[in-house]
Amino acid sequence: MGTNEANLDSVKKSVRQRYGQIATSAGGCGCTTTCCGTSGATSAKKRDVAAAAQALGYSAEETGSAPEGANLGLGCGNPVAMASLRPGQTVLDLGSGAGFDAFLAAKAVGPTGHVIGVDMTPEMVSKARQNKAKGNSENIEFRLGEIESLPVADNSVDVILSNCVINLSPDKARVFREAFRVLKPEGRLAISDMVATQPLPESLRQDMELHAGCVAGTAPVEEVKAMLLAAGFAEVRVEPNPQSRAVIRQWFPGRGIEDYVVSATIEAVKR
Repeated sequence: MGTNEANLDSVKKSVRQRYGQIATSAGGCGCTTTCCGTSGATSAKKRDVAAAAQALGYSAEETGSAPEGANLGLGCGNPVAMASLRPGQTVLDLGSGAGFDAFLAAKAVGPTGHVIGVDMTPEMVSKARQNKAKGNSENIEFRLGEIESLPVADNSVDVILSNCVINLSPDKARVFREAFRVLKPEGRLAISDMVATQPLPESLRQDMELHAGCVAGTAPVEEVKAMLLAAGFAEVRVEPNPQSRAVIRQWFPGRGIEDYVVSATIEAVKR
């Protein structure tokens, strides 16, 4: 294994370990893995996670409609809201975690539709499957796999969702190529993710805790656009959300992270 391969593998192991711990504990609060939800009463944790999701664009109805335990508070936006899902569609959720967005998508596409959640962390897939068993979501399945090598057939998906996950990948260009492969013609991306608004200091970029917290691995807006175009996508839009700085400041108090990264909506179409 070469040096670069070893570095990529190290990042994946770090992320998998961190999110495996979250799956078996109380969750996070926003994209970061280290803020609220780590202490105090269970009811307080639930309120924290629901409040964090609502601050990022989910409605109270959405946070209350998914099975208990599906919302771990790890997102940085609401990709389901921008996806405009329709009954009968096939939806793929990249990095589906405990299944929150996948369950919302399953409700939107109805019994004639189908939702596939893919996550590389066994504990997350197990938790999502347990959450599925709590409800009546027969049109949803969760698969173990890496978003750089999706366990999904070519030209089989109408819409791809993802929420604060692609920034964790050490090979984002490959993720976008895989997304293009599995989408049907005219299929599209509806992604919430973190992007860099200026270069991160090397001390932050090398911080594995910040990588797992959706910061150190962020790519600049123009780089994200270039990767999507290189993958073959058209109608590429990357819209940073400056208002997210206030939320990010709460995730990493006192570190000034909000000066370098913001959440963004990312959309593209396969022509």
